[in-house]
Amino acid sequence: MSERQAFLSAWERETATTLKVLRAYPGAKEAMKPHDTCRSAKELAWTFAVEGVAGAAAVQGEFKFPPPNMPKMPENWQGTLGEVERAFKKMADEVRKVDDRQLSTTIKFYTAPKQLGDVRRQDFLWLMLNDMIHHRGQFSVYLRMAGGKVPSIYGPSKDEP
Repeated sequence: MSERQAFLSAWERETATTLKVLRAYPGAKEAMKPHDTCRSAKELAWTFAVEGVAGAAAVQGEFKFPPPNMPKMPENWQGTLGEVERAFKKMADEVRKVDDRQLSTTIKFYTAPKQLGDVRRQDFLWLMLNDMIHHRGQFSVYLRMAGGKVPSIYGPSKDEP
């Protein structure tokens, strides 16, 4: 199995889990923040869409933040979920279009605070995947605080044994 195929397998598995967590969130509580300094649940969920769009663009192009083709954040929770799902699919579709050689080329990305350096595209994609998993962990805390049921992520949860 190539690294690209391994990435796609992990991306499909992890995005399915992330979508399961997002769908469990009570959308009427999208404005909830665990603390005044935190993002709202909707803003945190939007991070997933940004990562998918930025990752898709970086497969063949350059990394730019925010991504130039980033849609506007939807007004409601269901719209946000739809955009996250589209962004996840777009990223996978873009990776499927290229070969391993393309993913071994580099892009400019942050290598230190306020410093850009050359990063292999495939490494950037793994970073996007790992960051998505990190934010999903954050989001699972929001889900519990909002009174939602936390689904199984890597094994049973209190709510999904």
